[in-house]
Amino acid sequence: MTRAVLEQTVGGQVLAPGDDGYDEARTVWNAMVDRHPRFVVRCSDAADVAAALRYAREHDLEVGIRCGGHGIVGHAVPDDGLMLDLRPMGGVVVDPMTRRARVQGGALLGALDVAAQEHGLATTAGNVSHTGVGGLTLGGGMGWLARRHGLSCDNVVSFEVVTADGSIIRASADEHPELYWALRGGGGNFGVVTEFEFALHPEPGRAISAEFHYPAGQAGAPMRRWRDLSTTAPREATFSATIGGQDVALGLVWVGDPETGAAVIAELDAQLTAVAEPTSRVVEPMSYLELQTREDDVKGYTWRRYWKGHYFGVLGDEVIDAVLARDAADLPNVSLQAYGGAIADVPDEATAFSRRDAAFEFVAASLWKDAAEDEARMAAARRYAGTMDRFASGAYVNVLGDDGVAGLRRAYSDEKLARLTAVKDEFDPDNVFHLNQNIRPSAG
Repeated sequence: MTRAVLEQTVGGQVLAPGDDGYDEARTVWNAMVDRHPRFVVRCSDAADVAAALRYAREHDLEVGIRCGGHGIVGHAVPDDGLMLDLRPMGGVVVDPMTRRARVQGGALLGALDVAAQEHGLATTAGNVSHTGVGGLTLGGGMGWLARRHGLSCDNVVSFEVVTADGSIIRASADEHPELYWALRGGGGNFGVVTEFEFALHPEPGRAISAEFHYPAGQAGAPMRRWRDLSTTAPREATFSATIGGQDVALGLVWVGDPETGAAVIAELDAQLTAVAEPTSRVVEPMSYLELQTREDDVKGYTWRRYWKGHYFGVLGDEVIDAVLARDAADLPNVSLQAYGGAIADVPDEATAFSRRDAAFEFVAASLWKDAAEDEARMAAARRYAGTMDRFASGAYVNVLGDDGVAGLRRAYSDEKLARLTAVKDEFDPDNVFHLNQNIRPSAG
C-alpha cells in the first residue's frame, strides 16, 4: 500500500502524517478527538470520492467523512484509516427563478446562508455557520426556520450520492426513493453525499433575539409561563432557553416581519413580568445572517466537549423543576429549543427522521480546556442529563455520542430501524460506512 498509488488514483490532494496541512485536516470541533488517519484525501469532486472509496476498500482501510467536523464523537477522523475531506467541495449555486440551491457535500452552513440571502431566500440551517451542511442535514437539521419551513432534511429535493461500491447515483422522490427516505434523517450510513439540492423560501432577512434573565432559584414560575406561551406562538417564533451556571435566559428568536415580532416579544415580556421581574432584558434586532453567525466561536476547535440530549414530548412542571435543579458547580450548560409548527406537519413515516411530536429539544453541553477534567466533566453531564431520562420521549440522532444500539432506539422506532436496515442491506451490505450512528446491515 503506497501513497503514490493513491495519488495516482485521485485528483485531489493526498495528505499523510508530517505533511503541511495534515494536522489542520484532522482537527475537528471537539479537541478531545486526537486521532491520526493514514491518509487524508481532499476530494475535489464525486469522482475523487468514488476513487478514494475503492482504494480504501481494496486496502481494508476504515473510512471517515469530514465536512464541518462538528460531530461530538469525531467519527470523521479514523485512526490509521482514510479520511475523505470534502471541504474543497464547498460550492453553492442558487437559482432564484426555481428557488433551488445546489450545495456541494463539503459546504458549510454559512456558504448556503450567504448565497441564498443574496436573492432574498433561505432554507432551514443550523445555528453555527461553520457546521457542515452534510452532517446537519443527514441527521435531520434543526434551525431557526424549522417551525416555518420544516427541518433541513424536509427541504432536500435530491441527493447526489457515492455509494459503497463507488457508484454515483441520484436519490429523490422518483429515483431510489427508499434511499431518499433514509438519507432524510438516517445519517451517513448509506453513502457519501456529494451534492444536495435544496428548496428555498422567500425570507426578508430580518430577525430579533429576545432574552429575559432570571436566577435559577427564581425561574420556575416564569419558565412555566414561557412554556405555556410557546404552545400558541406564531411559526416565525422559536421559543428557546439557555442556562449557564445559575443564570436562566428565557426568550425566543423571531425571523420575519420586525413589527409583528416586536409585538410578540412585548407580550412575552409583559406575561413574564407579571409572574416575576427579570434581572435583565436583552432584545436585539439583527439581520438573518447575523443571527446565523452569532453563536460562532472562532476558537471553538480548541475546546474539549461533551453533551447529552433528549426530546421532551411535554415540558411538564416536573421537567422544569429537574432542569432548574442546579445544585453543583460543574454542571453543563443547557439549551432548550421549541419544535412543532412545520416540523410536526410532516407525517412521521415520510422521512427517516423521527420524534416529530417533540415539544422541545434539550441539550446539556460542557466545554473545557484541561484534559485532566475529562472524566469529571463527562460524568457530571451524564448525571445531570440522566435526571431527565424518565421524562424523555427520544433523542436527536445528531446529539448522540457513543450510545450504540440503545441510542439508535432512542432516535428511531423499531419500524424505522427495520426500514433503515433494509436500505443499508441494499446500498452498504458490508458496512463500509460504519463510523457514524451505525445502522448495521442484517448480515453484520
